Amino acid sequence: MEIQEALEVIRRLADGVHPENGDALSGDSLYQHPRAVRALNRAVQALELQQQRERSRSSLPANAGKPWSSDEDARICDELRHGTNFQEIARIHNRTAGSIVARLIRLGKIASHENRSTTQQARSA
Repeated sequence: MEIQEALEVIRRLADGVHPENGDALSGDSLYQHPRAVRALNRAVQALELQQQRERSRSSLPANAGKPWSSDEDARICDELRHGTNFQEIARIHNRTAGSIVARLIRLGKIASHENRSTTQQARSA
């Protein structure tokens, strides 16, 4: 069952509605118990958060979050020395520009306080 489908079912139950036929649930239904309704609403929130995370993850570049290799470290340093901007380096490596900046800081190639759009000092690193 996909998250969207599960969300629809749980929302309907939390709203006191039968998920299949849309009829109102009887007042003595387990799903109408206050603690059950609170739990169902909490489940809706959790599923919505998970859905949001999945959407965010799918919009990230393919290598986002993957470990860095020493070869890739060397290549981004070379690209920086040749004047390639952060966005282009990120595109080449299928990573975010922020991850490129963070990695270059970690490698000691740029200063952490450096403005991302100013690459003049970084080029000489």
